Amino acid sequence: MTDDDSQTTPFGYSQVPIDQKADRVREVFDSVSSKYDVMNDLMSLGLHRVWKRFATGLCGVRSGEQVLDLAAGTGDLTRLLVRRAGPTGRVVMSDINRSMLEQGRDRLLDQGITAGVELLQANAEHLPLADNSFDCIIISFGLRNVTDKQAALTEMHRVLKPGGRALILEFSKPISPLQKPYDIYSFKILPLLGKLIAKDADSYRYLAESIRMHPDQQTLKGMMEQAGLSRCHYYNLAAGIVAVHRGYKL
Repeated sequence: MTDDDSQTTPFGYSQVPIDQKADRVREVFDSVSSKYDVMNDLMSLGLHRVWKRFATGLCGVRSGEQVLDLAAGTGDLTRLLVRRAGPTGRVVMSDINRSMLEQGRDRLLDQGITAGVELLQANAEHLPLADNSFDCIIISFGLRNVTDKQAALTEMHRVLKPGGRALILEFSKPISPLQKPYDIYSFKILPLLGKLIAKDADSYRYLAESIRMHPDQQTLKGMMEQAGLSRCHYYNLAAGIVAVHRGYKL
């Protein structure tokens, strides 16, 4: 990056000034936070719950471990991870968006989860956390919204303990025969669902665009390696519509 104030970054298919991207993303999630979970179920036909269980299984979290859930949203993964970390463990539920964190906090309380979880409002590119402090870090459907993805991956590597695991669950590039029907769904049906359910078609149009702008499986694997992670590998789910990447800090 340079000091040039005119430098821009993608916001979906649009270009916005770099210093405005985080605020624009925050506005999107402020708008949809109250209907976020309902829309996730509708958009994925409930499959997002299967993908999240698969990803948390790959985390390999054991009792007593320290876990960071980045871009935690309403806390779906936090709820799964706190059970694995147990009463002697710790899960930090972090998101840049306060309204999403508040939704997550309320849902945890509704399910009787009152211990073992800390809330942290933070930007994934600049984590206010110590080096070598977590056994596992996961970011689920959030990396594509980060302005500087490479910086976020580098931060994940920094705060991981040696031997720790970093996982990324994210939309990715589907196999070729699915691309056309997937595009029709993404750009026609998804904004319509957003309009009808969340009263916000534009935010879900941005969602579809942000997915297309996200690095594909192999590119993201290379970015993880560039951040210092080793033994990086990815698992395609739903024919590549979603992928889980995992890497280790040596």
